[in-house]
Amino acid sequence: MPKIDEIATQAKDSASKLGIKKFDIYGSTVDETSVQVESGEAKQVKASNRSSVIVRVWNEENTVGVTSTTDVDSEGLELALKTAYEASFFGVKENVPDFSPEASVPIEDSSNGESSQAPVSQLIENLIQAEKELLSAHPAIKSVPYNGLSQRDLARFYLNSDDALRTEARSYASLYLYSKTEEEGKKPRSAGAFRISHSLNDLDIQGCLKEAAEKTISHLNYQKVKSGKYRVVFSPEAFLSLLGAFSNLFNAQNILDKQSLSTPDSLGTEIASPLLCVADDARHPDNVASTLFDGEGTPTRRVELIHNGVLSHFLHSVGTAKRMNQNPTGHGNIGAKVTVSPHFYHVSSGVAAEQEYSLETAENVIFIDELQALHAGVKALQGSFSLPFDGWMVNQGERISIESATVAGDFLEVLKSIIFLEKEAELTPGGICPRVWVEELSITGE
Repeated sequence: MPKIDEIATQAKDSASKLGIKKFDIYGSTVDETSVQVESGEAKQVKASNRSSVIVRVWNEENTVGVTSTTDVDSEGLELALKTAYEASFFGVKENVPDFSPEASVPIEDSSNGESSQAPVSQLIENLIQAEKELLSAHPAIKSVPYNGLSQRDLARFYLNSDDALRTEARSYASLYLYSKTEEEGKKPRSAGAFRISHSLNDLDIQGCLKEAAEKTISHLNYQKVKSGKYRVVFSPEAFLSLLGAFSNLFNAQNILDKQSLSTPDSLGTEIASPLLCVADDARHPDNVASTLFDGEGTPTRRVELIHNGVLSHFLHSVGTAKRMNQNPTGHGNIGAKVTVSPHFYHVSSGVAAEQEYSLETAENVIFIDELQALHAGVKALQGSFSLPFDGWMVNQGERISIESATVAGDFLEVLKSIIFLEKEAELTPGGICPRVWVEELSITGE
C-alpha cells in the first residue's frame, strides 16, 4: 500500500478533478503469517498481505455514497471516488452520516507499535515443540487437533476532505492450543488455551501449554450432574462471552433499530447487582490489540457502561450520538451502513459484597469454564440463553468434571443475581474480568 500521505494527496487531487468537495477514506493493510502442525510436522502454512479502503462521498444534496476497493493507486482512488459520487444520489435522505466532530482531535499514541516478524521456520519450530510438550503432559492426551501460531502486522488510517488524518500501526503474535484425550471405555475429553502478545518473543507459550494441559487433564475423571438449580461461578472468558452475546444492551445502533434489550430511556436505570461495573476500554494498557480511533476517525476512550449496577452509557457512532444527543464514543465502523461494536471489556467490582466466596470452601457449586454454541443457544432480543458448557462441580476445592450439561437463564436476571466478583482479574481475548459468582441458575444434566 502507498504511504498514507501519498494516498491523501492523490485522493484530494482526484476529488478536485471530479468536482467532489466532501469525502472521507478509511483503509487498512494486514500482513499475516500463520502455521499449523500435526504429529510433529508442519500441516499448513499461510501468508497473506491484504489491503482495502472504504470511500464515502457526499454530493451537493448532502446524500452519501459508499464504495470499497483494494486498488489504492491514483487510478483506483479516482474510480472509487467517482463510483461513490454516483452512488450518493441513491443514498438515504434521513439520518445521513457525517464527519466526526472529533476527527481532528489530537491523539497521543502510547502503544508499542510494530515489531519485527519472526521467520516462518521459527514459528513452525516453536509450535512443533509446543505440540510435543502438550502430548507428553499426560498419557491420555493423544492429539492436539486444533493449534495455530500466527503473527500479524496491521496498519490503519482515516482521512477526510477537512484535512483530518490519522494513522496507526500494530503488531501481534498469538498462539492457540486445543488438546484431545482418548481412553478406553471413556468419552474423549478436550480443552484449549489462547495467548496473545505484541511479538513472538513476548508470547507466553509455556503459560498457554500449562493451561491447556491442566484443563484437559482435569476433565479426564468426569461424572454426570443432576439437573436442578445451582450456584454458578463463571470463568472470566465465559462471563465475557455471555456479555458479548447480549452486547445489544449497550449498542446505540441496536437500540435505535429497536433490536436491543434497552431503550433510549434505559440510561440511569439499575440493570445489575450494585457489585458490578463494566466498561469498554479500547486503550486499556493490557489490551494488546488496542486501537486509537474507529472507522470514522473518532478517538477511542474508556466508556463506563454499567457503574455499580446502573446502566451509565451506550456505545455510539457519529450518527447514533447525533440522534440521541450524545457524544460519539469511538465505536463506529464505516461501510454501506455505519455499525457500532465494542472493543475491549473491563469488568470490575463496584459496591463491596456482603460476603466473599471461594472455590476452596464453597460446596456443590458449578464452575463454568467455557460456554459453547452461542450462535444457536442465545436469543439476544429476548434476553434468554440455553448453552452447553465445559466445567466442573466444585466441592470444597475438589473439582469433578461434568460429563455433559447445559446452563439456561435470563441474562438480565443473571446480572441482578451476581453475589460476588473475585478480586483477581484475568486477561482474555475479549477483555479483563474476574470470576463472577451468580446466586442460582438452571443446570440440565444428561
